[in-house]
Amino acid sequence: MGTFLVTGIGRGIGQELARVLLERGDRVVGTVRGGGTAPAALREHEEVGRLRVLGLDVRDPASIADAARAVDEPIDVLLNNAGVIGPQRQSTLDMDFDGFLDTLAVNTLGPLRVVQAFLPHLRRSSNGRIVTISSRMGSLSHAKSDRIAYRASKAAVNKVMQGLATDLAPEGIAVICVHPGWVRTDMGGAGADINVGESAAGIVSLIDRLSMAESGRFFDWQGESLPF
Repeated sequence: MGTFLVTGIGRGIGQELARVLLERGDRVVGTVRGGGTAPAALREHEEVGRLRVLGLDVRDPASIADAARAVDEPIDVLLNNAGVIGPQRQSTLDMDFDGFLDTLAVNTLGPLRVVQAFLPHLRRSSNGRIVTISSRMGSLSHAKSDRIAYRASKAAVNKVMQGLATDLAPEGIAVICVHPGWVRTDMGGAGADINVGESAAGIVSLIDRLSMAESGRFFDWQGESLPF
């Protein structure tokens, strides 16, 4: 059992990841935007002390720094989950540029900011790992152009995390990106392939067997290697 920092536990995949971890006995430090209130589905775990909820907005460096200062324990796994789908208009021919910038701020810069703030906590673990929820939509092997701001933000975070894996290799901290599947959430929609339970269980299983040999790679929720 370990201590996991999971960003964006208010709903969807993040909430389910936290639930799976808590129900098997791990400790979770979860983040939500705003005042740091646990979602109702997880409140019982907060009451018994296995879950701690912090307010954190990945867009806001001060918010991230405050959250990091509030934690005084080793973090074994940092799970960058918080993300956005991007603006309504995100075509290469009709782009909401402010929305594009916000998508990059959340999906690309946010995970790196969180990593840098919590790196001292990861270094206190004997087996620190960093896992970023990405998307196959960001793979450069896919030439599709719909939701291009989202795709670009995920392609960019993949590259950032690949570089981070190189930089942290001497310290023995593994870094990977994970495609969670097309999941039935508010973001994925009702017509998606799998439910959040299937996705979260697969991601947790992948984390459990993660070693330095896999660091710097991109996987799907079932543990299959994907091209960047």
